[in-house]
Amino acid sequence: MEKSFITGLKKYLETPKKIVILPHRNADGDALGSTLAWYHFLCQKGHEAVVISPNDYPDFLKWLPREDEILKQNQKPLEVQEKILNADLIFTLDFNALSRVQELTYLVRKAPGEKIMIDHHEAPESYASLQYSDPSMSSTCEMVYKVIQALDETAFNKEIASCLYTGIMTDTGSFRYSATTSETHLAISHLIRAGADGTEIHQKIYDSSSLNRLKLLGITLSNLQEIPDLPIVFMTLTQEELTSCNYQKGDTEGFVNYGLSLEGIVFSCILIENESEGKIKMSFRSQGTFSVNEFARTYFNGGGHHNAAGGMSMDSMETTIARFKTAVKEVADQFQ
Repeated sequence: MEKSFITGLKKYLETPKKIVILPHRNADGDALGSTLAWYHFLCQKGHEAVVISPNDYPDFLKWLPREDEILKQNQKPLEVQEKILNADLIFTLDFNALSRVQELTYLVRKAPGEKIMIDHHEAPESYASLQYSDPSMSSTCEMVYKVIQALDETAFNKEIASCLYTGIMTDTGSFRYSATTSETHLAISHLIRAGADGTEIHQKIYDSSSLNRLKLLGITLSNLQEIPDLPIVFMTLTQEELTSCNYQKGDTEGFVNYGLSLEGIVFSCILIENESEGKIKMSFRSQGTFSVNEFARTYFNGGGHHNAAGGMSMDSMETTIARFKTAVKEVADQFQ
C-alpha cells in the first residue's frame, strides 16, 4: 500500500463527512465483510456513514454485525438516491468497475462526491479520485485491515474483526488459496486477538445449508462432465433444476470448487441458467498457471482474478456449452 493513499485518505477524513460505502451487486463474504468493517470504523470516527447494496445477498451473511442497517437499492430506491447524491465521499469496495453496481452505475458516476476505491481485482477502471488497488492481495478485507491498521491500530474491536475475518476466510477458500501469505495469517492472528471467533464464523458461513441446497449440490455434481484429453470439468444447472430445489440466493456458492477436488483437474467451470434475466452465469476456478481471468475476459465478457473469475452468456445453455468447449480447445496448449 502506497503512503500517498493513506496520506490522501487522512485528508479526506480529517473532518466529519457524509459517506456512502458500496459493495458490488450480489455481494459475497469479502464484499460485505469489507464494507461493514469500514462502516464500523467510520462510525467510530464520527462520520455519517451508510452501506448501500445494489440488491440482496445470501442469508448466511446476515449475521454480520449491523448488517441490518444496510440500505438495499431494490427496496429503498429514493433513500438510496438521496444518500448517494448528497455524499461527500463514496467508497467502492471489492470491485473496480462501476458496472458492478449495475442499477446504481449512472447515479454513482454523476454523484458529486469524491470516489475512493479499495479493491484487489485486476485491471481497475480510472473512475476514483483515490485508489488502493492490489491484485496480489488475498481479499479486499485484508486490504481494509491494512488501511485501518495504518490509520488507527487501536480501532479494532470484535465487530470489525469479525467482519474482516469473514471476508478473508471466504475469499481465500478457508486460507488455502495461493494468495494466502504469511501476512494474511498475521492479520488473522490479530483479528482473533481482537475478538473474531474463527470457529463460530466458519460454522455460520459453511454449516448452515438447507436440505434443498444439499439436494441442489447433488444435482450439480451429477451433471459434471469432463472435457476429453484436457484437465477440465464443467457443471450445469438449469432454471428447472434450480426451481425444483427452491433455489435461494447464495445456494450455489462454492459449487464450482468441487471440480478442482478431482485428481489432475486444473480448471473447473459451472454454468447456471437465469431464465428471468435471459442469461447463463458462469464461474471459473483454476489451479496453477492457467488464468481464468484472461479466459473470462477473452471469451465470456467477464474477469476477476488469476485463479477465480466469472463470466456470462446471453445464449442458451446448449449453445453456451458448445462455446465453452470450443474456447477451451483454443487454449489447450496452455495445459501441456
